[in-house]
Amino acid sequence: MTAPLKGIRVLDLTNVLAGPFCTHQLAHLGADVIKVEVPGSGDLARQLGMDEGLSAEGMGISFLAPNPGKRSATVNLKTEAGRDVLMRLAGTCDVLVENFRPGVMGRLGLGPETLRAAHPRLIYCAISGFGQDGPLKDRPAYDQIVQGMSGAMAITGDAESAPLRAGWPVADTVGGLTAAMAICAALNAPERGAFIDVSMLDSLLATMGWAVSNLLIGGVAPVPAGNENLTSAPSAAYRCADGLLNIAANKQEQWEALADHLGLHDLKADPRFATRPDRRANRDALNAAIEGALMTRPAADWEKELNALGIPAGRILSVEEALAHPQVAQRDQMATYELPNGRAIRALKTGVKIDGAAPSVTTPPPELGAHTGEVLAEAGFSPAEIARLRDAGAI
Repeated sequence: MTAPLKGIRVLDLTNVLAGPFCTHQLAHLGADVIKVEVPGSGDLARQLGMDEGLSAEGMGISFLAPNPGKRSATVNLKTEAGRDVLMRLAGTCDVLVENFRPGVMGRLGLGPETLRAAHPRLIYCAISGFGQDGPLKDRPAYDQIVQGMSGAMAITGDAESAPLRAGWPVADTVGGLTAAMAICAALNAPERGAFIDVSMLDSLLATMGWAVSNLLIGGVAPVPAGNENLTSAPSAAYRCADGLLNIAANKQEQWEALADHLGLHDLKADPRFATRPDRRANRDALNAAIEGALMTRPAADWEKELNALGIPAGRILSVEEALAHPQVAQRDQMATYELPNGRAIRALKTGVKIDGAAPSVTTPPPELGAHTGEVLAEAGFSPAEIARLRDAGAI
């Protein structure tokens, strides 16, 4: 398998999700990711998740998902010796990623100016809720806060249910992906040494596409539309005999083929539905007619038949159904790891294939501090130095 980042070493000072999700991508692309954690407690995500037994062991599910393939070293950055350790480790790395609030690393004497002065080729990536400048830079930020402040929640749901948060931490994951993209670009720069400032708010806004550009360019404010596609009709979620089916008949020929297949031939001649704008303006009447036909049979049958006619359609699945789908199995995006306690777990990879193979890692999420000794030894620390650092509580 191609590992584009083989030979790249990443110092990962991140916690919970946005930062770990960034370095999750880098690890699967071949980077050696060294996760630096607080001695005794580590990443907060080690205590989070829906399995209390794993959380009690410091291997919470929230930690397991984005941390396979990494190594864990514990360093106490509140001690002078611990800060010296990090400075030396940074000299062995190509990238440092942190998601502290702006200014925290500077107060420790480990800010980007200090680290990059000592190691000019080091790429320093800071991920935060609102970025390194601006009036909100010092505010704490969690995913839901960012979803709300971006406007995303205001346009999620329908007129009755909005605002709604997305069902997964989209601001964290989009922020992490944005950081990973920028790091990969910086690694390819003619001269290394960039300072990357990633704001979760900026990152989420950048993905909102038409919702933002319709306002900025067209002067049309976005509104919550539920399962409707405001740019086209028929394009929505429709009730069938046993569940919901998404249909996106966005092209004229798709609409006409849908009407024919559902036995709604007369609708093609109805002036209310002649053009895309007409169908948008009369979507309620159109949807009622379509749903009346769909309710006669199961969603799976309609899904198969409509796609065969070139009409995009897909059942609305539960997460469990999606993971069990043959398409997901065929794409090899699920990995199995054995934890140190002998328990086997499954986790998702990164959603990409390179040269026909899904990038993967071979080691499970690390126990807290499991690799401290070997990481320091690789950085040139002698056994005696490592012992003294342990005795001093610096590692």
